[in-house]
Amino acid sequence: MKTEWSMDTKIIHENQFPDSQTGAISQSIVPAVAYAFPDAETAAAVVSGEEEGVFYGRYGNPTLRTLENKIAALEGGEDALGVSSGMAAISIALLGFLKQGDHVIVTKDVYGGTYSFLTSLAPRFGIQFDFVDCTDITSMMNAIKPNTKAVYIETPSNPNLTILDIQKITEVCKSYKLPVIVDNTFMSPCLQKPLELGADVVVHSATKYINGHGDVLAGFIIGKKDVIQFMRKKLMGDLGQNLNAWESFLILRGIKTMALRVERHCSSAQKIAEFLESHPYIDKVYYPGLESHPQHELAKKQMKGMGGIVSFEVMGGLVEGKKFINSLKLAMISFSLGDPETLVQHPASMTHASIPKEERIKFGITDGLIRLSVGLEDANDIIRDLDQALTGIFTNPEFITKTK
Repeated sequence: MKTEWSMDTKIIHENQFPDSQTGAISQSIVPAVAYAFPDAETAAAVVSGEEEGVFYGRYGNPTLRTLENKIAALEGGEDALGVSSGMAAISIALLGFLKQGDHVIVTKDVYGGTYSFLTSLAPRFGIQFDFVDCTDITSMMNAIKPNTKAVYIETPSNPNLTILDIQKITEVCKSYKLPVIVDNTFMSPCLQKPLELGADVVVHSATKYINGHGDVLAGFIIGKKDVIQFMRKKLMGDLGQNLNAWESFLILRGIKTMALRVERHCSSAQKIAEFLESHPYIDKVYYPGLESHPQHELAKKQMKGMGGIVSFEVMGGLVEGKKFINSLKLAMISFSLGDPETLVQHPASMTHASIPKEERIKFGITDGLIRLSVGLEDANDIIRDLDQALTGIFTNPEFITKTK
């Protein structure tokens, strides 16, 4: 169903209706594995894809299908596939276009899990890859080989928040008939629509802003119907990466507040980024909402908001950076993001630990870099927590003596 509703309204109502028999507004949970058919012909039609339906739990369930239809509508895609994690979405999306002997171009500053998949598992499939600075279109074009079959980008990137020009990248790739896959996790459908900018496939870790409550592992792939159908039948189903009905229900419940949550994440993150940029004990802040960000103008053009992640480098590097996160009282040290709680982590030793140090430095992930996922608490309370941690470290006599 195509509507003219705003995003805020679509998030609640699009492709979701009261139960036809009971009138229940809350989505029913259908955890069934097996499904009965009136005759063999109908069963065969569903298995072949001629008719819509579910025939075995490994390929989906009715609760998940409601969620997939909603996500597809929010991203502006023909269809969506819900899977068991963000990494399941990333790996399926890549394997959907790549086979033995193929090559993929990947943006150079990418999530550590994506890096790990490409460097450890992709070679086992005979898949080649190159990490490229995709802010430079010429460098990206120069990296295209005769066997290049896809381009994979992440914007904003994790954790340096590099912004890539999706429209320009997709225009170039279309001239080479290369599909473009975009990881849109940091933005959510509320803030960025890669398909509208020319991308072929969008992936999400729905664990983050889409669910937003830190209690579900899930991923989504959105694109054309035939592409999604192939990934459902030949990748997700055969590899057993399906998303179950209970977690689908939790996302359907959590997503209803996504617009409100994302708006709060963004407004608080902007205040916190401005505070950190003016702080004497912070060397550098990475946030697209700051004028100092190298892609600030592109971010304003491409995104409806600047997101809830702020990355920064504490004066003194690795030692002081770790002292800083250990001194926080409100923010919690954790790997995830997009939760109601403010979460902080050290990328070099946590989310990006799988990347060798020399590669991390090339990607701009320094030993002193801190990533902050701004939660839904009062922004002033978060700022006070950051300030007390910084002040406590840098006014400590031990630090003053060391730096003399």
